[in-house]
Amino acid sequence: MAHPGRALRHPFPPPVNDSHATPDEWLKALPGRAARHFRLLRLLAPLTGALIVAQAWLLARIVDSAAFAGEALDSLTPWLLALLPVILLRFLAQWRSERLADLAAAQVKRELRDELIERIAQAGPVHLANQQSGRLAAGLIDAVEAIDPFLARYLPARILMGMVPLVILMVVLPTDWISGIVLLVTAPLVPLFMTLIGRQAERLNQRQWRELARMGGYFLNVLQALPTLKMFNASRREGTRIARVSEDFRRSTMQVLRVAFLTSAVLEFLAAISIALIAVFIGFRLLDGEMAFFHGFFVLLLAPEFYQPLRNFGVQNHARMEAVAAAEQIGRILSLPITSPQSTATTAADDYSGTLSVQGVYFAYGDDRTVLEDLSLEIAPREHLAVVGRSGAGKSTLVNLLLGFIEPDEGSILVGDRPLNACSLAAWRGHIGWVPQRARLFHGSVADNIRLGAPDASMTQVRRAAEAAHALAFIERLPEGFDTLVGEGGQGLSGGQVQRIALARALVRRPDWLLLDEPTAHLDHETERAILETIEALRGRCGIVTIAHRLETLRRADRILVMDRARIVQSGTFEELSRAPGPFAELLHDPAEILP
Repeated sequence: MAHPGRALRHPFPPPVNDSHATPDEWLKALPGRAARHFRLLRLLAPLTGALIVAQAWLLARIVDSAAFAGEALDSLTPWLLALLPVILLRFLAQWRSERLADLAAAQVKRELRDELIERIAQAGPVHLANQQSGRLAAGLIDAVEAIDPFLARYLPARILMGMVPLVILMVVLPTDWISGIVLLVTAPLVPLFMTLIGRQAERLNQRQWRELARMGGYFLNVLQALPTLKMFNASRREGTRIARVSEDFRRSTMQVLRVAFLTSAVLEFLAAISIALIAVFIGFRLLDGEMAFFHGFFVLLLAPEFYQPLRNFGVQNHARMEAVAAAEQIGRILSLPITSPQSTATTAADDYSGTLSVQGVYFAYGDDRTVLEDLSLEIAPREHLAVVGRSGAGKSTLVNLLLGFIEPDEGSILVGDRPLNACSLAAWRGHIGWVPQRARLFHGSVADNIRLGAPDASMTQVRRAAEAAHALAFIERLPEGFDTLVGEGGQGLSGGQVQRIALARALVRRPDWLLLDEPTAHLDHETERAILETIEALRGRCGIVTIAHRLETLRRADRILVMDRARIVQSGTFEELSRAPGPFAELLHDPAEILP
């Protein structure tokens, strides 16, 4: 069965109409995001070359006049005064070039991070479930930072390499054709050797980045599982593994650095030999009187300046290789599958309070494992529907479809008479209260966590929501009440307290629909009864869909859907289903599925 919308996009979506962009092609397109800055850099490059020539000419003129023409200091003053602004202008051109490159890199990194975060948000929790948090963090932070040297150092170096040597060569050739030929012959050797050595360095860089991503993901997983590792006396063993992985990464890093240093040494050697060769040719002709000192010294001053951009480009080529490897990690995030784009149209609040219909829905994950097959149901606006079934029956997938985290491969979901994929997803979620089985709290105050879905909620509304969720009593006992800071993931609170704050967070929005994944899973019996009474009090005010694993939750529902093997196999009230033989009756007698 075909599953539209499930195919992975190419890992490197290019800014141009090319669906087969490689990491190199993707990197080449990045400067287009800061085109104005790089246009100015290209204008400054020939200006820099002209200033280098002017500086060398003035220096040669001053030394020649003082040492061989015997001119007095007074007569050299105009040349010295002319030299100072040239040096200053060269410094300013270099400073401005570096500043433009840094601004361009900052702009591109900012846009790239925004795109990556947006892609992660578009992927949603379902597609992120199989992703290591450490790998994602490495892509968002380390990989994007690795793009900085490519934009701020490598690309400016490439621009200068293409302009400055050309300007110098155009001046040297008519001045001393022999030195010009030496420059012309030796210049291609630099990129040639750089390419030969760079291939090995590029492979090492890519391997290093893969190791970094694996190490980051593994290290974060170990930190998150530290209590479990301590419980089973496995923390030392995992610490030893981390040390071994870190040592392997250190060795691979040193391999990359050795190749980088080798590249620099080879380029320095080639440049030194070439300059020495020019100096020898000029020296012999000066001794034979075949060349004026002014011209010889002028060319000799320009020779190092000719090779400097080439050497710098070779050194910065390491930044390009690192960026290519980093682009591979960025591509993993950009290739995360996303649902079809949602409509941006706004809809009035009452448009979301109609009947919620699921019509002929099919859904399968990437491995073609069908989890929903020809699913059809209707949920009345103020109905309390409980969904029950064995593990893997498709209950969570149904809720994820209703939340818009995924889209059906076939079929449709309607809110009233309007398809959900024609609604504004942000607006639709604004009318949903969601409490997952393992609620997530963020670092911040208790009030901030409750206001997460309703930032403009007043303190009175926050207190009412907390009271409705039976969280007010314990919150007021905290050191600073609603202003008490909680750690990431709800550190400092019990599981039941976290769940009650999550319920308050859902209620403060005054939702039209409340989706619950067994909200009483981590609560004691007394708090469980209080929460169920809160949910009971919401009947008639909003639609409620609960994934149920507790008997009391099922008893309180208006209607129960029983799912098995991707289908709805039974539907009815608790009394109807419990008296009839079938899957529901079997579940009632299975303590692993329905808790008393």
